Amino acid sequence: MAKILVAFGTRPEAIKMAPVIQELKKHPDLQPIVCITAQHREMLDQTLELFGITPDEDLDLMTPGQDLSSLSARILTGMAPIFETHKPDAVLVQGDTTTTFCAALSAFYHRIPVGHIEAGLRTGDLTAPFPEEGNRVLTTRLASWHFTPTDSNRDALLKEGVNSNAVYVTGNTVIDALLWETNRINSGEYDTDTTILLNRFERPFILVTGHRRESFGQGFNDICHAIKQIAGKHPDIDIVYPVHLNPNVQEPVNRILKQAENIHLIQPLGYESFVAMMNKSLFVLTDSGGVQEEAPSLGKPVLVMRDKTERNEALTGGVRLVGTDPQKIVEEAEKLLTDSDHYEKMSTALNPYGDGNAAKRIATILAEHFQHKQ
Repeated sequence: MAKILVAFGTRPEAIKMAPVIQELKKHPDLQPIVCITAQHREMLDQTLELFGITPDEDLDLMTPGQDLSSLSARILTGMAPIFETHKPDAVLVQGDTTTTFCAALSAFYHRIPVGHIEAGLRTGDLTAPFPEEGNRVLTTRLASWHFTPTDSNRDALLKEGVNSNAVYVTGNTVIDALLWETNRINSGEYDTDTTILLNRFERPFILVTGHRRESFGQGFNDICHAIKQIAGKHPDIDIVYPVHLNPNVQEPVNRILKQAENIHLIQPLGYESFVAMMNKSLFVLTDSGGVQEEAPSLGKPVLVMRDKTERNEALTGGVRLVGTDPQKIVEEAEKLLTDSDHYEKMSTALNPYGDGNAAKRIATILAEHFQHKQ
């Protein structure tokens, strides 16, 4: 039986790794070992509880005000004894976080093959998003298996010289997780907090998320002024903003938006509550990567508050880039709020990110590899 160590550290990784862990558990030839770095702590723990995941190893590395250099060093030194104890046959990492790159680098140092889930996403600019673009480019150089969400992600890797035999188009595991969660919500299996939240917001609302490092400072000021303008133009519509805990987000958001009557600044949401709110919203304003994949699956248009995206497949459909320019953000929001044909076109666009079977494909590929090695 092949031992597959699954390493992750943030809530988005946990969401996208949860279906993979479940599929590895089902497979008779694979044994998952779950290791979390807890690069993020509270929001990660909520997600683990939702999906019923108990880590085998918890490095608990988060510290107040952590910087990338010290976090990277702690992950590298923390992973080494984990590999020595469990001696995994392979390591799986997901996406583009500091945990992703550093766990892959540590595995490389221990001569353990790495599988990269959500591989091949590119903006072509190492500064946007920062440091995520650098993390995923570097992880590509270390990986033995590249599990890409789309054909265009595969093509990006081939252009960089990655061996085509090591690249697999699987779809994105976030769709697996999203469909699992929406099925629970639709069948009424959500918790009391989600019920209270849904009942609280009865009027039509726009859902907002924002946390990108490259927007800290003037970018977030501009985003907040745009949101305030939209709220002022449409007093009959609410804007719900679960505010990220980072002080660089909290300060401008509270300073600029707190007094507006139809803007509701709330605590970060667990995955279940967030999916339920996304499903109920008119559309989503975000700088998140995962939301660009999730919201179109729910028929919700997305305005991406970034200048570049590594998820270009949906830009002709349900997703629009608006950057942090207040005028652009307000203009695109106005179109969705006032032009029903435009809204209909974006909300019914085809979602290119998968069919909900990505995790099963990944587990099958790994199992076949280790069967052939026997």
